[in-house]
Amino acid sequence: MPELDRCPVLILTPFGRDLAVAQALLESTSISSEGCADVPELAARLGDDVCCVVAADEALNGADLTALTHWVSSQPAWSDLQFIVLRQRSAGTDRRPMVARLTKALGNVAFVERPFHPTTFVSVIGTAVRGRHRQFEARARIRELHEGEARLLTALTAGNLGSWDLDLASLTLTASSTCKAIFGRGEHESFTYAELLASVHPEDQLRMQAAMKRSLDTGCDFAIEFRNVWPNGSVHWVDIRARVVRDDSDRVCQLVGVSSDITARKTSEDELLRLNESLEVKVKERTAQLEHAHQTVLAEIRQRERTEELLRQVQKLEMIGQLTGGIAHDFNNLLMAIMANLELVRKDVAPEERIGRLVEGALRGAQRGAALTQRLLTFARQQVLRVEPVQLTTLMHGMADLLERSISSTIELTVDTADELPYTMVDANQVELAILNLVVNARDAMPHGGKISIAVDDVHTSGDTELPAGHYVRIMVSDTGTGMDAATLAKATEPFFTTKEVGKGTGLGLSMIHGLARQLNGALHLESTPGEGTCASLWLPAYQHDAGDADVKRESLDDTSPDTLIERATILVVDDDPLISSSTAYLLQDLGQDVIEVNSGAAALEILRSGRAVDVLLTDYSMPRMTGLELAGAARALRPTLPVILATGYAELPEGPEAALPRLRKPYEQSQLLREIARAVSMGR
Repeated sequence: MPELDRCPVLILTPFGRDLAVAQALLESTSISSEGCADVPELAARLGDDVCCVVAADEALNGADLTALTHWVSSQPAWSDLQFIVLRQRSAGTDRRPMVARLTKALGNVAFVERPFHPTTFVSVIGTAVRGRHRQFEARARIRELHEGEARLLTALTAGNLGSWDLDLASLTLTASSTCKAIFGRGEHESFTYAELLASVHPEDQLRMQAAMKRSLDTGCDFAIEFRNVWPNGSVHWVDIRARVVRDDSDRVCQLVGVSSDITARKTSEDELLRLNESLEVKVKERTAQLEHAHQTVLAEIRQRERTEELLRQVQKLEMIGQLTGGIAHDFNNLLMAIMANLELVRKDVAPEERIGRLVEGALRGAQRGAALTQRLLTFARQQVLRVEPVQLTTLMHGMADLLERSISSTIELTVDTADELPYTMVDANQVELAILNLVVNARDAMPHGGKISIAVDDVHTSGDTELPAGHYVRIMVSDTGTGMDAATLAKATEPFFTTKEVGKGTGLGLSMIHGLARQLNGALHLESTPGEGTCASLWLPAYQHDAGDADVKRESLDDTSPDTLIERATILVVDDDPLISSSTAYLLQDLGQDVIEVNSGAAALEILRSGRAVDVLLTDYSMPRMTGLELAGAARALRPTLPVILATGYAELPEGPEAALPRLRKPYEQSQLLREIARAVSMGR
């Protein structure tokens, strides 16, 4: 307790060295003390925090002790302050009147004869201090008890609970006013145990008495809900909870508990029960009507589940497409530097030498990596497509030899194309790659031989969840292979999913075709039966213009030859990646061109403002702070006739006339770079 540390011993010894000696003795035992000059000061300093008082009898004799007596008589019930009187030993004088006077005035008085041994003095003071500490502990317990009673009273009032207790020996019931009110009695009315029993509803009498007997026999808590009849005849519900109290002999002697009126709750429960009963009748009446509606809802749920599944697949493919597109774009930049440097190194070594063969092998590996990134970009629908009107009949005849060489001698290949097919706006190279992938997949599904059938026709469709209604050219590749079950077919177009052995497939073939078809506003449909084969249908939108227009458009795409780049030109190369800009500069310098290499749009604009001669601006699209399109616009503002080539691996560029720039797809080879530079120079001069 904190007050124990502030509990001093008051000492009234105004004569001689008694005060100094007493304080020294107490200090040696870590008991704090304070001196008083006279009785009035002692009376003024008395308080509940004082441990005891030590006073010399000569200081009290003849003094007015009224103030001390008043304080002693007004002490709280827990307090009994100890007074220790140091009495001078005298053989001839009768000290009894003085002792009686001090005992009557001070109450709890102990006398110590002087002279005394220091040990005796310290022992007496220590006993008084310990006794005072026990009084402080009693005060704390009393405070806790009062606080508990106050909290209990608050809880009972807040819960509208009535307290009661029953003495089992005399069957005397003591009930609070709230408890009496719960049983319909007034605050000042008598309420005996017999009256309580009489108030219990006759139908609940036996149940209530049985619960009481069980509690008394076993010592368990008493808990019951029953009806009671008030003196005015009204019936109310009451909830009784009580605990058993035992005496020192462990015999049940008392029940102490609380009661509460639960009439409102019981009334609500009864009303709810009646309502439930009526609802059951109504539910039975409505069952027949709802059965039909239930079946309709089930059908709608199944349709919604199918739609949600399709939506999840679309969202998943879109997310994976964004991820693979970003990775492929970064990988293209790395391949750009590798392929450019390998092309230059290849020119400086003989192809038959070991280094030449190593360079050639590395270049082929880089080209295969570029092809893989193109598949990733195709799946992500982010590759740059050279879309043009294509006659698929001509395309199929042109790649017949390639398809024959791609299958084994145990497989029969048939190609059936309609004579009059509409043109389609596609990238011919990408469609050839897609058809070749479908044929290779069909071949791998027939390890022991079989038949592959390719059919091309034009069809009209009313549309579905993946394909809008319209006119399409359809390429169907069918095989007689192992086929796929429903679970495999559902995952067939997912990236990196493959049923082939390790090392025999990337799992990007069908996903690439699926992405290409969606980018061309078409679709890829797969149908398969285990043990019977698979049919893959590639739907491509038909081109709605005249064939003559298509021929003119197609021929105009390749009317520029790289040979037109005859004179020496100055090319401004802009790429935020120094590795890419340096590689491109080396390729151009190897062709005899002058190159200005910078790594930001701001630096490129400084070159143009300086007045230096620049014949072509070759810029990357994806750059921080200023994109290639923004740089092209700023450059054209400075030099309106300056040819601009946009190098990018993405197809998803902003809409608008400023995006209609010649594009160079990464990673590009030296011959492709030369062709685009030649076209740009010829257009600028």
